[in-house]
Amino acid sequence: MARQTRKPPAAAGPDMFEQQREQRLSHEAPLAARMRPTTLDEFVGQQHIVGEGHVLRRSIEADQVPSIVLWGPPGTGKTTLARIIAHMTQSHFEPVSAVESGVADLRRVLTEARQRRGLSGQRTILFIDEIHRFNKAQQDVVLPHVEDGSVTLIGATTENPSFEIVAPLLSRSRVYTLNALTEDEIRELVDRALTDPERGLGQLNARLDDNAESALISMADGDARAALTTLEVAVSATPPEADGSRVVDLSTIEDAMQHRAVRYDKGGEEHYNVISAFIKSMRASDPDAALYWMARMLEGGEDPLFIVRRMVIFAAEDIGLADPMALSVATACQQAVHFVGMPEGYLPMSEACLYLATAPKSNSAYKAYLAAQQDVRNTGALPVPLHLRNAPHPLMSRMGYANGYKYPHDFPGHVVDQQMRPDSVQGHRYFEPTEQGLEAEIKARIADYEKHRRDNTPPPNEKSE
Repeated sequence: MARQTRKPPAAAGPDMFEQQREQRLSHEAPLAARMRPTTLDEFVGQQHIVGEGHVLRRSIEADQVPSIVLWGPPGTGKTTLARIIAHMTQSHFEPVSAVESGVADLRRVLTEARQRRGLSGQRTILFIDEIHRFNKAQQDVVLPHVEDGSVTLIGATTENPSFEIVAPLLSRSRVYTLNALTEDEIRELVDRALTDPERGLGQLNARLDDNAESALISMADGDARAALTTLEVAVSATPPEADGSRVVDLSTIEDAMQHRAVRYDKGGEEHYNVISAFIKSMRASDPDAALYWMARMLEGGEDPLFIVRRMVIFAAEDIGLADPMALSVATACQQAVHFVGMPEGYLPMSEACLYLATAPKSNSAYKAYLAAQQDVRNTGALPVPLHLRNAPHPLMSRMGYANGYKYPHDFPGHVVDQQMRPDSVQGHRYFEPTEQGLEAEIKARIADYEKHRRDNTPPPNEKSE
């Protein structure tokens, strides 16, 4: 009887191992990654760009997506939207992180994309996360491949593309602005994660009490990733009750969230936006708004002395002579903050902010200088009139220096009518005091000086300086 030989079991192919690996990684991935939407119908928020009938959605559904830049705060769906586009258009998706990749990585990806297009006709979506972190040379590497259609670029950035992306690349892309999610949209994502038994936390039978839910949604600050990450930690840290359910309370949410830094990039556009809002709030005499924006900057890690420097400038530019004490308050604040440091430095800063916001406002000093500056630029270095020049040497006296100078203290009111500027700018009015604060007194004082000038005549013996 012939001996039968048993065939060894078929070896698992590489595709089987890859699928098992992906399933395991998917199961172990953070909640925010597991709950990532895979279709536009699942996608929450940004209806102004992906809602029914909008251009980007129609482009996706027609498989005619151009190169785009997605600009928005963290956790608003930039990466998710890029993946959905790749899936719906059946393009090969090639993600690159600008934090981790260099020119060599880009060249490899772009070469493979060109080969893929030539061999199979499949297009490649090159997704560059945090594209603003690529320098000009790195961005220039991508440009010709976007131009010839080898890749469709989707760049994601939290920074203003106008400042951070090279003009040639930006001109070949459409910029879409994503907004921070609303509280209702965050609530929808949290509810979905709590009830989804496959990708979410549904199997744990967890729920948030009312205070915990309100706190989570508020503290997430429009960031879906932050909300889901905090939710996962809080649910895991909540022990099940006798019936197996888990009720997450406020203290657990606060402990899981810890202290999230306020969304504020002190090196990017938000830095300029918030300081602008701060200055305009003081100019509008709104102390509460000014304090809010100052707190936003301090909580976001802004250099307090940068804020104080702007207050010093504001005191001179926007308050000026309506309340000359404002400049003293602002400079005293600078000295105090420099001396005591932070965190106590917010105390003199708060005081100065409130003083400046509630002080009477006038930009007359600022406007007066601009007018004088314009005269100087238009007329150049005009000669000083002879009677205003100093004459420390007899030769200068013989040349007419100081000759005819009228000494104001010899006249009633200590004012005298004499020419104090070159002929071509004599009579030009720069300073126009307002009726605000102390400037009303200054305006009356100037009128009094002008009256004395009209009335006074030179004494018989003129004095020189």
